Amino acid sequence: MGIVEYRDFQSFVMADIPGIIEGAAEGKGLGHYFLRHIERNATLLFLVPADSNDISKEYEILLDELKRYNPELLDKERLVAISKSDMLDEELMDEMRVELDKDLKNVPYMFISSVAQQGIKELKDKLWVMLNAQSAD
Repeated sequence: MGIVEYRDFQSFVMADIPGIIEGAAEGKGLGHYFLRHIERNATLLFLVPADSNDISKEYEILLDELKRYNPELLDKERLVAISKSDMLDEELMDEMRVELDKDLKNVPYMFISSVAQQGIKELKDKLWVMLNAQSAD
């Protein structure tokens, strides 16, 4: 868990849930130790690296693990962050967007790079809006 500093001296808490891999809901890897912590989170941010063979498939695997652990988790608002995007040029990102728009349907996604500090402010903005829209309900 950590505090994410936001604009105007505001902040929000973010929990990193490591080790969720295919089979985590059945106890494979370390993911089953962390799955119960996901239930406390208002919004789910899925981090998938840009160099993944299939970003949509990676997301679906993570989503399936959550569903098998607790189907109610799928009711939470979700966002996909594609990390390591500094490795991609604009043309490749455009090609990926076409596929992601088709595969991820209504799930928003963003390209980010922590190394190059690309998309980090926009990611914080999106998370802030998502978290505060829920608290207004």
